[in-house]
Amino acid sequence: MNRILTASVATAVLAIGVAGVWRVSTAQERVSLADLSKDPNQWVMPSQNYANTRNSTLSEITPENVKNLRVAWTMSTGATRGHEGQPLVVGDTMYYQSAYPNHVYAIDLSDYHTKWEYTPKQDPFAVSVACCDLVNRGVAYADGKIITDALDGQIIALSASDGHVMWDSHNADPEAGQTVTDAPLIVHNKVIVGVSGGEFGVRGYLTAYDLATGHRVWRAYSEGPDSDVLIGSDFSGPHNAGVSTWKGDQWKIGGGTTWGWYSYDPELNLVYYGTGNPGTWDPTQRPGDNKWSMTIFARNPDTGMAKWGYQMTPHDAWDYDGINEMILADINVKGNKVPALVHFDRNGFAYELDRRNGKLLLANKFDPDVNWASSIDLSTGRPNVVASKETHAGVNVGNICPAAMGSKDQQPASFDATTGYFIVPTNHNCMDYKAFAVKYKSGFPYVGAIVKMYPGPGGNRGAVIAYDPNDGKIVWSDPERFPAWGGVLTTTNGIAFYGTMDSWFKAVDAKTGALLWKFHMPSGIIGNPITYMHGGHQYVALLSGVGGWAGIGLAAGLTEPTAGLGAVNAAQDLARYTQLGGDLVVFTL
Repeated sequence: MNRILTASVATAVLAIGVAGVWRVSTAQERVSLADLSKDPNQWVMPSQNYANTRNSTLSEITPENVKNLRVAWTMSTGATRGHEGQPLVVGDTMYYQSAYPNHVYAIDLSDYHTKWEYTPKQDPFAVSVACCDLVNRGVAYADGKIITDALDGQIIALSASDGHVMWDSHNADPEAGQTVTDAPLIVHNKVIVGVSGGEFGVRGYLTAYDLATGHRVWRAYSEGPDSDVLIGSDFSGPHNAGVSTWKGDQWKIGGGTTWGWYSYDPELNLVYYGTGNPGTWDPTQRPGDNKWSMTIFARNPDTGMAKWGYQMTPHDAWDYDGINEMILADINVKGNKVPALVHFDRNGFAYELDRRNGKLLLANKFDPDVNWASSIDLSTGRPNVVASKETHAGVNVGNICPAAMGSKDQQPASFDATTGYFIVPTNHNCMDYKAFAVKYKSGFPYVGAIVKMYPGPGGNRGAVIAYDPNDGKIVWSDPERFPAWGGVLTTTNGIAFYGTMDSWFKAVDAKTGALLWKFHMPSGIIGNPITYMHGGHQYVALLSGVGGWAGIGLAAGLTEPTAGLGAVNAAQDLARYTQLGGDLVVFTL
């Protein structure tokens, strides 16, 4: 492998490159992913690093010269549904995955030829039970392996050198409404993955597989007895709540799926993630807090045992899944330096917790038009719900903000280390919500609500904002025509990159939000930009390909306003601004 490691890694490594694996010469031990992620020339994890910061120290592209960015090369992905992932760059090779049918590519960065391509053979039934478009959030890398998730629930290890299958495990059953759309997280020798399907009565879980063999090591459910949720005597929180906060056996079909992003603190040896909405969407059918849906969990990655859990939206009555990324940063909160976990939730509140113990430090709105709750009680951690915005069976509740897709969904934010701001892509839709009783049948929709979404106050349906965690305030806000459904990349010299659903890739000043550059892409963007160095030059790469829940009407050809779980009405004009597609586009100066 013809690379030069940065000093932070090179001091520990005398490198020989074998299939993308760097080895320490004294003990022939693998350099950890944590160390590899410190090399800014590569991008070795979906979220850049275990902390999910998506913030690069590369500096060739500056606020002054970013206006000179040009297309260096492009490539079709071979798929035209929503592309919610990002490429990886390991050494001289780029790896990325398309939307369904989940083509995986390895590209030689010296001349852009395809080293290998792999497409999994899948159960086609998975297409009919995928909730919100046939998306995928990208591959992971470790130990000379590329780990890929298929929509039908396969977790597959491919050789990074030639693409041959090393193992194939099954993490989901489409016949039961289960699919997989997340990006894996690899910690130690564990591949950690989640499951989708909360709208089909799937009982959520997080699973760890052995990196070498693909054998299942542990599985932690989101509901049920403590033995299933992997809650032990040292758990900081109530016990048996995964059963006692549900009516009867409702927890067995209780949702709480785990399809978002995952992070990890090596010093604390804790993995952090969020669980999704409880099933059904009719809250009248499931009295109680419905733990442990809508929860931030901290778990030991070796055993799966939970250290602490914090439920953001007890008895969720709005579909405010808690799966958005957990960003780990040592930040000032009300003037005090704290090892924090920062989470911008679907429910419109930004949560700042002490990641050591789950203590809630601050929780403020990151969209001032949020109206389902007035605030979060810091002493109890519970929302102060506005009674007129609570949903009940048989009642059409109007003008709830945000809509079910939240003030932010899975699109990942970035922590800009220079300004201390979080640069956050957000949504700005509201909704009418009418719940109704529904019966469960395995593999069939288990929703129980008619939802209609529409633009929020001001008419814009999204915005990219800068959020100051010290006092929980919005510093600047750039409105967007549609939800800002793509992720953000920041660089420490002051640039924030992001894409829009109406096909614009933008660079803005991280301090002020001022537009520095934009480029019109082949299709709308719901993917996440990355940056890397090759041949002495800095590149920025991302996937275009509109879709996802916000674009499901265009992606799936839906026109009924309440279709797509209510999202279609909010983007009926999307086809006037973009078209379906699937392309990798790479820029340089």
